[in-house]
Amino acid sequence: MEANPLLEETPADEMEERLPEEEHKEEPIKEESLPEVTIKETMRADFDWEAYISEYNTAWASSPDEDTGDRPSFEKLISPRTNLYSHLMWQLQVSDLDEAQRESGRYIIGNIDRDGYLKASIDNIIHSTHRSKQEIVKVLDIIHEFDPVGVGARDTRECLLIQLCFQGLGGGIAEKILTDHMKDLEKKRYPQIAKDLGVSLEEALNAVSVISSLEPKPGRSCNDEETIYIIPDVYVYNMGDEFHIVLNDDGLPKLRISSFCKETLAKKDDLSQTTKEYIRNKLKSTSWLIKSIHQRQRTIYKVAESIVKFQKGFFGFGPAHLKPMVLRDVAEDIQMHESTVSRAMNNKYMYTPFGVFELRYFLDSGIQSVDKVDKVASLIVKERIKEIIRTEHKSKSYSDQEIATILKRSNIDIARRTVGKYREMLRILPSNQRKNTYS
Repeated sequence: MEANPLLEETPADEMEERLPEEEHKEEPIKEESLPEVTIKETMRADFDWEAYISEYNTAWASSPDEDTGDRPSFEKLISPRTNLYSHLMWQLQVSDLDEAQRESGRYIIGNIDRDGYLKASIDNIIHSTHRSKQEIVKVLDIIHEFDPVGVGARDTRECLLIQLCFQGLGGGIAEKILTDHMKDLEKKRYPQIAKDLGVSLEEALNAVSVISSLEPKPGRSCNDEETIYIIPDVYVYNMGDEFHIVLNDDGLPKLRISSFCKETLAKKDDLSQTTKEYIRNKLKSTSWLIKSIHQRQRTIYKVAESIVKFQKGFFGFGPAHLKPMVLRDVAEDIQMHESTVSRAMNNKYMYTPFGVFELRYFLDSGIQSVDKVDKVASLIVKERIKEIIRTEHKSKSYSDQEIATILKRSNIDIARRTVGKYREMLRILPSNQRKNTYS
């Protein structure tokens, strides 16, 4: 709009006037034109929202006689979340260290990742800070006891050992397990650990319980990531026996060709050839942009319509009734090229009666059923694997082959390797690491 004077946005008051004419429409989209998002109440463009919000949020605390002119703005009342780096730097500043030690501390803290682990080697820190190894280790030991405890460790073993010592549990069985038997701990070889340490199995299990209570990623307690909420591009509502599809046009400007263009073209006899050529080029650009936006909305609607048609079971009864569907199915249904459909689905989300899903969620390959009649969506197979593992007895975990056998009883023909692949995708440990005979 800044570069093209022929392009303008439809004013809100004009969109209001068009509302009564559109209320009788039953379908949210027609091939000829897209539905307009209308607003019944409008606000002046120059309305001071900052002053309004500030006054609204402080009015409850002020008396009629108070002067509220010097109150801080709404944004100043909200403090930002503290991240790990800021939290550690604050502790460094108030610690009992001299300036040289603080300089080394700043370099160390700058090389701690979001999980709380030091990513730079001691030699690298010595080379960069020009301090002795003894000085660097001393500062690092102090940082290890900053909040959260264990921050600045170089690996998981060191992180857990720091936390053990901080709790006054150093020198015990738990420390020996972490120092000499990490592999056996990962594989849950508790009898072997007890035998090697010369202690009873009960003592070894108590030590393992203490280790399990420690935090392997101390930095995540200071995660400053803000939650990003997804705004769906398409809404699907279940109304009786039908599903209604509505596009989300919020934030999409309603563009039109400027009235300036019409008035200027009406005086075409007074226009120079250069002006005519300029208007012609800008008019072509404006028309192309408006048509492209409309075409984009139509494509998204057609894709959503096709998904609803293929996945009626999902929209009626939930994710357990998802059917196998690939990009080609949608492309052939709406008679568009697969690449066009793929671009239209990228980063688009759909609101459904069962939650918000990415459009690509509905594209899923299938697993052949035992009776060879139908296919089952791989997402459903993954959910079945999760359910089987969730309900298994912890003292006798199912192997991948046993899970495959159980699935075949449910008419899902799947190989052991496929079960293993899906289990890894679900980030579930193999059976020997899930087993907990001594729980």
